[in-house]
Amino acid sequence: MIQPIQAQVKITHIAVYVSDLEQSADFYREVLHFKEIEEPFKDGLHAWFDIGNNVQLHIIEAEWQPITINKINHLCFSIPDMNDFLANLKRLNVAFEDWPGQQGKITIRPDGIQQIYLRDPDGYWIEINDEY
Repeated sequence: MIQPIQAQVKITHIAVYVSDLEQSADFYREVLHFKEIEEPFKDGLHAWFDIGNNVQLHIIEAEWQPITINKINHLCFSIPDMNDFLANLKRLNVAFEDWPGQQGKITIRPDGIQQIYLRDPDGYWIEINDEY
């Protein structure tokens, strides 16, 4: 029997379309504490962040076109300490909710993992969980 060939791929980056580069870069820098890294374009329309595990987040400003945003489509980042993260959200006055949409609440998955959802400046959903 012939064995199937498995693709040898890895994720290198996630690109996110934003309406205001400065506002979005501040959000990812201040709220999520991502480290900004060198980007080759130097055109004022790109910002790159190291998000760990040899993966980058590239935010790219372009003329804004209306998009449909649904919580099911989200980025997810795991953190080591939910209480510290929530304290930072409170300090920055950033709203969050649980999966059903109750403001300021935390969802507890069946496996005990805590998760919250928040939005970036363009309304993209971000899940934060403590499955670190």
